[in-house]
Amino acid sequence: MITSEFDVVIFDCDGTLVDSEPITTRVLVEYAGEFGFEMQFADALAMFAGVDMPAIRAYIESQIGANLPEGFTEEFRRRQEIELRRQLQPIAGARQLLEVMQLPFCLASNAPHKKIRINLEVTNLASFFPLERCFSAYDIDTWKPDPALFLYAAEKMGVDASRCIVVEDSEAGVRAGIAAGMQVVGYIPKGSPSWSNEVNVVIDSLTDLIPMLAAYEPG
Repeated sequence: MITSEFDVVIFDCDGTLVDSEPITTRVLVEYAGEFGFEMQFADALAMFAGVDMPAIRAYIESQIGANLPEGFTEEFRRRQEIELRRQLQPIAGARQLLEVMQLPFCLASNAPHKKIRINLEVTNLASFFPLERCFSAYDIDTWKPDPALFLYAAEKMGVDASRCIVVEDSEAGVRAGIAAGMQVVGYIPKGSPSWSNEVNVVIDSLTDLIPMLAAYEPG
């Protein structure tokens, strides 16, 4: 349960507000497969959710026993963008929740800013998140599960970390939120494996947050 008052809500993006992770994972597995990497889609989706690209690249290289080409990440991003623009949808309930929010809120993602904007524009959520309320791990070159991104977001929003609540769908993000001293809502859709018993609240639909957050005003 939520155990204290809070002033700001920090949303993750991929897998929390937009259903991008299956798209991204399929592009990654297919492209890495051209260099000898083999992994079942379901296994890759579970392993790479919320994980930063440098760590994913290092893992693939360890599995194939060779360095990926210098332009691997750039080509992956190019292919990813094509598929995101073609297929991406918001997570069910995202717009309904954002439309009724009374608290200040922002977004903190392991993704680069370009991908964040693509995610938000394609799903028509960009109006909820002006640039000054979008924070990328690439701003500080530190990725979840390190808490630095959430602490950075809290600083930029002008609040103490203890007054923030994080909404996350990945184990890496949950770990980051807990380490930052924030309260954490774990979004685990039905049928997904439960990866954390440490969150304050577990939900399986974003609309579950509406009664808690819609009428909540800063304390």
